[in-house]
Amino acid sequence: MRNFLPKICQNEACFILAMGLLSRGLIAIAMLGIAPLLAAPSGGIQAELGWEVFSAWDSSFYQQIAANNYDGLGENPGANVAFFPLFPLLIRGGMLLGFSSNVVGTLINNAAFLGTLFVLYYWVKRTNGMLAARWATAILAWCPLSIFGTVVYSEGLFLFFSTSALFAFERQNYRQTALWGILATATRITGLALMPALIITAWRRRLPPTAYIASLASAGGTLFYSLYCWVQFKDPIAFITTQHSQWQRKQGIDWEGWGKMLGEITIGSKNWAAGSINDPWHPLLFGLIMAIAYGLWHYRAYLPKAYFDYSLGSLGLLLWLLTGDPLLNTLSVLGGITLLWCLRHQLSFLVVIYGFCALGLLISSGGTISLNRLAYGIISLTIALGLLLSRSPRLGYATLGFFCVLLISFSVRFAQHQWVAMI
Repeated sequence: MRNFLPKICQNEACFILAMGLLSRGLIAIAMLGIAPLLAAPSGGIQAELGWEVFSAWDSSFYQQIAANNYDGLGENPGANVAFFPLFPLLIRGGMLLGFSSNVVGTLINNAAFLGTLFVLYYWVKRTNGMLAARWATAILAWCPLSIFGTVVYSEGLFLFFSTSALFAFERQNYRQTALWGILATATRITGLALMPALIITAWRRRLPPTAYIASLASAGGTLFYSLYCWVQFKDPIAFITTQHSQWQRKQGIDWEGWGKMLGEITIGSKNWAAGSINDPWHPLLFGLIMAIAYGLWHYRAYLPKAYFDYSLGSLGLLLWLLTGDPLLNTLSVLGGITLLWCLRHQLSFLVVIYGFCALGLLISSGGTISLNRLAYGIISLTIALGLLLSRSPRLGYATLGFFCVLLISFSVRFAQHQWVAMI
């Protein structure tokens, strides 16, 4: 990354734009150029050429709110009260100017995502140096889940507001911290992880009272929405009530869902569904991969660095081919926790504590649906992975190549209205 990318663009802003625009261009080619040429898959639709290709699944909820406001509790199979108001409000503003919700939602999300790349780069450059900043920016841009920073979803907006709030706090700009924090918590409930992370950091660093005030104020977006729900629906936590009633989320940790994912990884989906080992090859291959991985790690000091990197990357690819989406969904959380812990002394304390608070919120949310997509919205994980790969360029380039393949696949799947962020 240090030697190759500067040949593409010497200027920092040029590099950031290149990462953002090239990755968005690949998504557009996959969704508008490749998907329409493919036949409609089972359970999906025939992708068409147009702005509509960027709208699927949760997109319709944001667009319904923008056009018709919230529809109340329990009046349809998926009450839109669970979706926070800021993104739909911005879409409505664009619609008042005469644009369609598909166009406005797509442009807002993409603009916010590009803004996030700039904020992320300069934040990581400040704390961990230019090389780590470049890798973190590349990871955020090329991660296959970055498709949700392009379609009509709130990922780009939330990433921009939450990252800006954290960066402002790092610079001890508490007015901006409060402003960006309020906007983040008005975009997603997961933004509430900002408040405890900021308070703990303020206590750890012995910051002035204004830091605590800004930390508490960051929850203002969710507080305002809660007041709206109280007045409108007589339920201040209607956005949580709806998730339990419409999406069958459990109270606390979804042990059953986690057990299912881990079972599918270790013994295989078919064996887990059958409740017995009908196919012994999956657990045998999984055990063999784990044994080889342990041997590589245990004897890593005696192996050439290139051999270790290539072998580890190959094992990771084999494990993904064996286990598929359950692995990605589980690794996004459990792998994220491990990564933050291992790099806790190299990362900013704020990055680490926000990552743990946000991951804790996800784990205790009562479900395992779309965990990988929600974990992608935790900027700490991107920073940690960027720092790790900056020290192992071979693994870094292999990871980016793998990301590109998955990014194309995810883009085509979304255009065909197939589920992308797996259960």
